[in-house]
Amino acid sequence: MKDKISALKKQKNALIMAHYYQRDEIQEVADFIGDSLALAQQAARTDADIIVMCGVHFMGETAKILCPDKKVIVPDMTAGCSLADSCEAEEFARFVADHPDHTVISYVNTSAAVKTHTDIVVTSGNALKIVSALPEDEKIIFGPDRNLGSYINAVTGREMVLWPGACHVHDRFSFDGIMELKRQHPGAKVLVHPECRRPLQLIADKVGSTAALLAFCREDDAREYIVVTESGILREMRLKCPEKVFIPAPPDSAADTGKESAEVGAGCSTGDEDCKGCNHCEYMKLNTLEKVYEALKEEQPEIIISEELAARARRPIERMLAMS
Repeated sequence: MKDKISALKKQKNALIMAHYYQRDEIQEVADFIGDSLALAQQAARTDADIIVMCGVHFMGETAKILCPDKKVIVPDMTAGCSLADSCEAEEFARFVADHPDHTVISYVNTSAAVKTHTDIVVTSGNALKIVSALPEDEKIIFGPDRNLGSYINAVTGREMVLWPGACHVHDRFSFDGIMELKRQHPGAKVLVHPECRRPLQLIADKVGSTAALLAFCREDDAREYIVVTESGILREMRLKCPEKVFIPAPPDSAADTGKESAEVGAGCSTGDEDCKGCNHCEYMKLNTLEKVYEALKEEQPEIIISEELAARARRPIERMLAMS
């Protein structure tokens, strides 16, 4: 299957972009691996005719917004995002209207339609910097991730109005499970994504985006790390730091997230099909090698966005790029 995909890429002048949270075998065939905005920016810099975006739906939209001249296809159109889905565009527009005179900041994990109601798009890597660059008395709406927003409020002392959304993966990590791992591995440092709940941020040695956590463990001198983000990142961490040990933080099956516990063994980053310690994004794991091959072969499903919508959604992204 990998050979077939490689041949089709050459034939069609296509590139495969894979998020850090994709299955290991998809990361292995990818031309570029990264987080969502970095992949879209990389796609815009290439001369490829076709971009296969292996992630979730909003990532395909973001790539199309920044690459209007390229065909952007996704392996599985049903691969959504619980965070993006928690913020429906019409409801968000009403929320914005109820808070006049507020600057609207939206996380990149949103639909193109939500981005049209946004002044500035941010990522988990630059959100703190961009919010800090705004005047201290500026009124701000931050959506849709309440955990990332509360983290920024805590660090900056601001009182941004938060949309009550959350990522079902990062929202269900087990505090007790992580504390037990800390007892078992007293020298391990805790790496926490800011989409996690506040108690986990408070016990972290490092809070940061996926890329920031990867950079931290490459530069830090610890030997063990408890990784509190989607377990797909462990592949890249182990490749970049083969001498170190990375321990996936477990999910709390009782967490009130509206989602069932992660599928055991699906793309498990420990390589153990019986592993119950990983916390997976079921949507990210919908993509498979077979679906990548079929999508590339048929050049479907394709992301289609109207020029008017793309232009409106591009403006807050461009403002973010100018500020960061």
